[in-house]
Amino acid sequence: MDLRGVATPGTHPRRIQLALATVATGAAVALTAAVPSATAATGPKFLKPAELPPHASSAWYAGPVTAGQPDPLPVCVGEALPSTSRHRAFWTEYDTNALQVTVVARDATKAADFAALLRKKIRDCATALEKQHPDVSATGRYYGKLAVEEGAHVYGLHTRTTWGASDVALMSVGRDGRTVTFVKWARMGDFRHAQVADFRRTTKTAVNKLY
Repeated sequence: MDLRGVATPGTHPRRIQLALATVATGAAVALTAAVPSATAATGPKFLKPAELPPHASSAWYAGPVTAGQPDPLPVCVGEALPSTSRHRAFWTEYDTNALQVTVVARDATKAADFAALLRKKIRDCATALEKQHPDVSATGRYYGKLAVEEGAHVYGLHTRTTWGASDVALMSVGRDGRTVTFVKWARMGDFRHAQVADFRRTTKTAVNKLY
């Protein structure tokens, strides 16, 4: 699974993506019914490129909001994302990209359970990656809870391979009522390159755009 995000048309061919297997230790919490057709047609609002952490040398670009699971699946949460997901990929002209996935559950209780599942998978991600991939060392960090709607939690993940690749990602899970959103920002580098304060603002914006 690609730590740094979905490969998107327009990215430079020199960017060799780090492939990591999906970390999924169990089935996703059942979200029962599919999203009603009116919700599927409109749905929660997604982030705009300008609402992502600013890049020093490039604008952000965005693909369309797309129904279904992202392909490839994001590291950590992976196959926990249901088929009723909607997602949007973002990228810059350099080795930085982002992803937002939003899921509308049947009710607030199921949404809370689903958000808790995503948070657990992110918390367990570094350990799971190292067990599955002996050539990868991984370190996770927790950056705290944000006071927005029903709350959002922010995490970091740094991976380094035996052949020298080093990548850092920031991830968050937030909820407003029965809607859950997962946001990921990633680039080459380590925790020194993580734009935590900017990403916290991005996460707040993402949750405030839900309903």
